[in-house]
Amino acid sequence: MSIASSPAAVRSWFDVVAVRKQFPALSLRHGEREAVYFDGPAGSQVPQTVIDAIANYLRTMNANHGGVFATGERSDALLDEAHRAAADFVAADDPECCYFGANMTTMTFALSRALAQTWNRGDEIVVSRLDHDANVTPWVLAARDAGVIVKRIEIRDDCTLDLDDLRGKLTSRTRLVAVGCASNAVGTVNPVAEIAAMAHAVGAKVFLDAVHYAPHRLIDVAAWGCDFLVCSAYKFFGPHVGIVWGRRELLESLAAYKVRPAPNELPGKWMTGTQNHEGIAGVLAAIDYLAGLGSDSQGPAAPTRRQALTRAFSKINDYERELAEQFQAGVDRLPQFRSYGIVDRARFAERVPTFSIRHRSFPSIEVARRLAAAGIYAWHGNFYALPLTETLGVEPAGLVRIGLLHYNTKEEVEYLLDVLKAIE
Repeated sequence: MSIASSPAAVRSWFDVVAVRKQFPALSLRHGEREAVYFDGPAGSQVPQTVIDAIANYLRTMNANHGGVFATGERSDALLDEAHRAAADFVAADDPECCYFGANMTTMTFALSRALAQTWNRGDEIVVSRLDHDANVTPWVLAARDAGVIVKRIEIRDDCTLDLDDLRGKLTSRTRLVAVGCASNAVGTVNPVAEIAAMAHAVGAKVFLDAVHYAPHRLIDVAAWGCDFLVCSAYKFFGPHVGIVWGRRELLESLAAYKVRPAPNELPGKWMTGTQNHEGIAGVLAAIDYLAGLGSDSQGPAAPTRRQALTRAFSKINDYERELAEQFQAGVDRLPQFRSYGIVDRARFAERVPTFSIRHRSFPSIEVARRLAAAGIYAWHGNFYALPLTETLGVEPAGLVRIGLLHYNTKEEVEYLLDVLKAIE
């Protein structure tokens, strides 16, 4: 089973003008035109509702956890709702199995140390050459400390994972397979349900990095059969807060690195230190913003949050695919640029609209500077996807990344193509 969605027979209607009105940052001017944000893979912009939620928390309920006074009770009620929203976001049936923290990288390091306590010298783990380094190095370092062997899934020429290579590297000694749901550099969507089934067949646990996947497609831990999943709200229109979901039996049995007064029960066991409560309020608002895109009714007839998220991501996926096809068709006409990853538009169900390109003559930083001079915001470098850029042989200059999100427009894509065309 793949998490790549099928092409829609009929495109869903999507009001990008109404969407853009909800994002104050999109009105920033660059000369005579609005700035163009194609930097979303490094962090999306946020709607006004998220900004208001953070400010409202600080105004009306700023308190630490567990207080029996008014602001403490308001704060805890909001945090409980945020856990429920996170569970809806990832399709979990237990909100206590979703917990918050500083960011994906920090939370992955913490979980890797805990999991490594269950490994024995000579055991094996598997990571990939397609991933962000935050889903590689934490596991590699934990394996080093535990005397565990690290294997790496190779990639094909189109920047997809070689599942035959993975199959050949799984053994009865494999304890963990860590892969991303979507590449933050080239947009590849991985068949994580199939990978999870392969890993479980040899008794291995499965850790999924959904950070880059989260703003584009619907997460479903139940359908994918993973054991852990992590994402970060600042990629899906929220603040800088990380989210981890894990199976209850694993979160309860693993030893968390925490202070003694911290609870042993979920989710507090894994939420070390005082949390970023105002940020968690923003996470709740970001999830509800997305759900709002899929809800057109109120009262008894209104969909549940999960139902609304399902509808919203169907619309987002259809609209973003139109943008992606437009961009790829344009780049195909620019011989001075090379595109990496899946470029066949008939296969765009296998990717999200994140593109990495490279000019035949100019270094990536120069291309990014020329885009910036035209009011187009795009990243250059390796985007922390160092295992991939090393494999592709594009270090140290790296690539130029164009990240399309549902608040971008066809007019912006056309303007980008015009600017790229002039970089000869």
